[in-house]
Amino acid sequence: MSKRLSQIRSALPKIGQNKEGQVTIFIIIAIVIVALGILIYMFYPEIKSTIGVETKNPSAYLQDCLEPDIKNSIEELALQGGSINPPHYIMYNGKRIEYLCYTNEYHKACVMQQPLLDNHIEEEIKNNIQKKAKECLNSLKESYENRNYQVNLKQGDIKVELIPKRILVKLNYPMTLSKENTETHDSFDVIVNNNIYELVSIANSILNWEANYGDAETTLYMNAYHDLKVEKLKQTEGSIIYILTDRNNLNKFQFASRSFAWPPGYG
Repeated sequence: MSKRLSQIRSALPKIGQNKEGQVTIFIIIAIVIVALGILIYMFYPEIKSTIGVETKNPSAYLQDCLEPDIKNSIEELALQGGSINPPHYIMYNGKRIEYLCYTNEYHKACVMQQPLLDNHIEEEIKNNIQKKAKECLNSLKESYENRNYQVNLKQGDIKVELIPKRILVKLNYPMTLSKENTETHDSFDVIVNNNIYELVSIANSILNWEANYGDAETTLYMNAYHDLKVEKLKQTEGSIIYILTDRNNLNKFQFASRSFAWPPGYG
């Protein structure tokens, strides 16, 4: 019996050593797993591209491709009274600011030049991004074909809509993607955060005052909309430039008017 106990005792250090070896192995495995995790995190985009995993769905691809051009178009036309190339304008700070209400007669009320201003701006955005939108769609088609998809992209049209705090661009270009399964898209939406809808609504209100009374009281608007700054800058020959600025995001909309102007040297 004593001999058996001594054999057990002599075996105990070896068992402990085995456990220490196992712990060491587990620690090494854990370190390797963490290291692999870090490497995958750092190089995941490259890994995805090499193994052909899709990084974006079609809507996300088009959003990233087209959004910068939409933003640039909005910024440009917002600083010019709603047109990319204003037909009738006054120069201010190097910008051609469109007359949205105008008369060339003295003591006469101005006439609205863009009575459906929001529709006009939607059409301007559409025309300015149309070429880029087609490029993005063709690039999307090519990227799927490079991954051995069968792609059927039909011709369509573009619709732009100003909505509260957003600009919605709908690409009505039906697309079918076929590989192992078939995926159909009737249209794609690109949405840009911008409150030009609200600024244009206020501009229309000011223009109505200009058309009816030849003037607008800007403090009324700033009292009603505390985040809004309205500047009214009188120019030569009776022209007025209005600058609407959202104090939160610094988005602007500026336009010109000429109404009930006085002749030079009068009074």
